[in-house]
Amino acid sequence: MKPDEIKKLDAYFKRMFGPAFAVRARPRKDDSCEVYREDEFVGVVYLDDEDGDRSFNFSMAILDVDLDG
Repeated sequence: MKPDEIKKLDAYFKRMFGPAFAVRARPRKDDSCEVYREDEFVGVVYLDDEDGDRSFNFSMAILDVDLDG
């Protein structure tokens, strides 16, 4: 992803979920970026550029142990 796209996604996540969220580039990957809440990794945003329609897909795994507590 381009730096300006990551910056826009970062602003979006901060607006939607609060200032603790941050979007960061992934090492050696240009089709996605990582989402953090403070220093904790929470998910990945993938770029979907199929058929010229650009969209972004946020993927977040929720572990069973995270639900207890």
